[in-house]
Amino acid sequence: MKEANETIARSPAVAQILRGLELTRDLYVASILIGERYSGKRTLLKRLFPDLPRVSGEDERALSAALEMENALIITEFETVKYPRELDFQNKRILAVADGPVDPGILDEKFAFIYRMPPLRERPEEIESFTRHFLQEAKEDLMIDEEIELDQARLDLEQNLRSLKASVYREALLQSLEASEIERALERLFAESLEGNNAYRENLGLLERPLLKAGLARYGSQLKLAGVLGINRNTLRKKLHEYNLD
Repeated sequence: MKEANETIARSPAVAQILRGLELTRDLYVASILIGERYSGKRTLLKRLFPDLPRVSGEDERALSAALEMENALIITEFETVKYPRELDFQNKRILAVADGPVDPGILDEKFAFIYRMPPLRERPEEIESFTRHFLQEAKEDLMIDEEIELDQARLDLEQNLRSLKASVYREALLQSLEASEIERALERLFAESLEGNNAYRENLGLLERPLLKAGLARYGSQLKLAGVLGINRNTLRKKLHEYNLD
């Protein structure tokens, strides 16, 4: 994950967080990093503090024990801590991570430094770099040799790095499939879902809709597409309307 660690500080907002954490890395104070899940908070802390012990705020007993034994500690899922006011951070270097909101009173009382990680969709400088990184990973993991051209519109940022990585892997896999592999995938799908009294009609759209959609994108003309498909224009119009593609 070396490239991912380098990528995550390319946006100005995250670079500023990184500088702040670096300046206070040897101070015995408590800092907290707040942001959406999978936005890269843990990756950033791992880059800066690879050897610090970690404990989840969900595990009350483990957290209590860690605070007694350790002078420096990373606390993840801090928003899940049941009794945060009872935590003793005195003379300790604490780095907390919160995936959800934390009581402002707790923030003021317990933390000297508060950092807010923007979601990935607000960090365009990093989206392209992470996309390239995940695509290289996908090609290695899936043993894909051919070039993959990703459609940016199909990249999913809803869950930040998690959904971006999943969408890159998914697109890489889909583009690498041979026709026979797609046929086997459809066969398996039909084997699991084929039932009822109108199964042929209900499942026909799985074949027709992507065919028509791809044809429109490629030829941009209903007249041309009708000729390529070998059907008359009225039939094509009817099918386009049926699949809400007109």
